[in-house]
Amino acid sequence: MVATTPVSPLTAAAVGDALATLRERSPLVQCLTNIVVAQWTANLLLATGAAPAMVDNPEESGAFAGVASGVLVNVGTPYGETAAAMEQAVAAAGRAGTPWVLDPVAVGPLLRWRTGIALRLLSVAAPAVVRGNASEVMALAGGAGGKGVDSLDSPEAALDAARTLAGSHGTVVAVSGPVDHLTDGVRLVTVANGHEWLTRVTGVGCALGALMAAFAGCVDDPLLAATAATATLTVAADEAAARTAGPGSFAVALLDELAALTPDALTERVQLG
Repeated sequence: MVATTPVSPLTAAAVGDALATLRERSPLVQCLTNIVVAQWTANLLLATGAAPAMVDNPEESGAFAGVASGVLVNVGTPYGETAAAMEQAVAAAGRAGTPWVLDPVAVGPLLRWRTGIALRLLSVAAPAVVRGNASEVMALAGGAGGKGVDSLDSPEAALDAARTLAGSHGTVVAVSGPVDHLTDGVRLVTVANGHEWLTRVTGVGCALGALMAAFAGCVDDPLLAATAATATLTVAADEAAARTAGPGSFAVALLDELAALTPDALTERVQLG
């Protein structure tokens, strides 16, 4: 039998077109995210062409979610007040049809409170995308979880859990790793761009969740939105790493490359599988 190369259900041209759409529409992204990464997340959204809004208090989060283009909920540093704001934002997003993204940072049996928050949010309204590392995705499906924010599993090992989550909640699950794996429970896409320094800059993965919310706010297919966000970030990372000497200069160059990346260049350079 002759071996065949898997064909992505999405095209590189569609990914490039998604970036062009984001630049045209400048989606407004509400970020309920952790205290470590708020400024970095806002800068990354701005560099790419989206508009960040860090509205994360229970007095305003629900109202804002109803008018935002997309909403990110990241449970990296939860507090009682922000947890309440997250639930209100997700409920309002569900009522308004606003796509929202869940980033279940460090969920698992060791950190039961934040895990309960993430599971409760999933029951309030279905997210457009769940984005996490392999251990986080497996923990949401009942697995052991990782070591804090570090994954102990590979994206390939998390595929069954990702498909289960996607099917159970009608969502896309994006598993980050050396090769990113994204599925809606039926289709599977891999993105093989990126550089190891992405793991040496605090908040890159968290900001990727916000970028997925931005794309979901202007692209109808959540799998394409999540893939386009992943491709945009990792292709820019390839270019930034090629001209810098370490994680510090890489972080600055990454913002520059995101701003400079064109839809045509993204189409040419993205490595889809």
